[in-house]
Amino acid sequence: MISGPDGAPAVVDSSIVDASPIKATRPPADLDVILITIDCLRADMPWNGYARPIAPVLTEIEKKSVDYTHAYSLSSYTSMSLGGLLGGKLPGELTRDGYFFGNYADKNLLFPEVLHDAAVRTMTAHAHGYFKDAGFKQGFDAYEVVPDLKWSNTTDDNITSPQLEAIAEKQLSDPLVDTGRFFAWYHFTDPHDSYKPHEGISYGPKARDYYDGEVTFTDQYIGKLLDFIANKPWGKRTAIIVSADHGEAFGEHKQVVHGFELWENLVRVPLLIVVPGADHARISHPVSAIDLAPTILDLFGLPPQAGFEGSSLVPELFGTTDAMQEARDVAIDLPQTSDNDKRRAIVHGKYKLIAFGLTEYMQVFDLEADPEELKPITSGEAYDDMVKRFRSFEKTIIDVPPTSCKEGCLNGAYNNPKDAGAK
Repeated sequence: MISGPDGAPAVVDSSIVDASPIKATRPPADLDVILITIDCLRADMPWNGYARPIAPVLTEIEKKSVDYTHAYSLSSYTSMSLGGLLGGKLPGELTRDGYFFGNYADKNLLFPEVLHDAAVRTMTAHAHGYFKDAGFKQGFDAYEVVPDLKWSNTTDDNITSPQLEAIAEKQLSDPLVDTGRFFAWYHFTDPHDSYKPHEGISYGPKARDYYDGEVTFTDQYIGKLLDFIANKPWGKRTAIIVSADHGEAFGEHKQVVHGFELWENLVRVPLLIVVPGADHARISHPVSAIDLAPTILDLFGLPPQAGFEGSSLVPELFGTTDAMQEARDVAIDLPQTSDNDKRRAIVHGKYKLIAFGLTEYMQVFDLEADPEELKPITSGEAYDDMVKRFRSFEKTIIDVPPTSCKEGCLNGAYNNPKDAGAK
């Protein structure tokens, strides 16, 4: 029994005693955000049914996250997908030079610039030589690339997770981090080909086996970084977002590695978002990396930015909306470059349309009945609806032609759908 000061039984408000904790509807006002992207990370990870436990750290993160099980990158290789992510637009709508290792112009507005202007400290580090001159530095207070990298325009022979993780710890130890809010982005590259062996990690002799080993190796260093974050005073008020720039091919559609096409294994990626106060959930409707710019701005309490085309996922993270994204079509974009033909796709529910080449030869797929995209639908109600959707979507796009590149992307080469690889 609880007694009052005079010994008499105290009157207790039962509404206070019995009340459940009030569920958060917004992130903490002092939230920080760390974005971790992983090169070539496919969607078929252990938490999505892959039998081999190749990513134990990320699997544990998934249990705490809002997991978007049908998330899409903006394109099928790094330059296009990350350019679009930073710029909040399809890559074809951004000013760029048109080379495969594309450089983005300073005139593009990138979301870190918006954060910087709002007095948020911005930091990033990368592990591939492309990032030295990609045009991604805008808005970052600290921008670093792992030093002494070997360069190749066809593969990546470097092992970089240890060095990248060390740079991340260094940046996050800056005293300025403790004095205000911050955003940090770290892009881990080791799963990129060529797939390197690592001591104590072996799944077999095939390309997918070595790739899985690279994922495990990277997962270990992501775990090291997350342990470091957890031990910082700001760790409990930090959101962690994990995703990928694109997937990877291991023989699907007779293709290896990535780029050049928009098949599911190349553009469907993980998206895990852990925010203090948001409960674990698995959300299956399609979303896009184009939503990350407005989502990150919203996590910082900043208003929507004119020109950014995605939608904030924050209301959905906190369960204050009824699947607001479900009816929205997801777009994937591969503009023509010096090395590839144009591709563009939209996903609506279980259907996906891919337009091949400048002539837009179209194929529609039912991703539930045909997840490997082997049986194109070429007529009927579903086909007609998807074509109509695509035509309407195309009218909203303002394509920006490349400023320069090799002959191919300036003279309309690859315009024949047969040359484009359409079957």
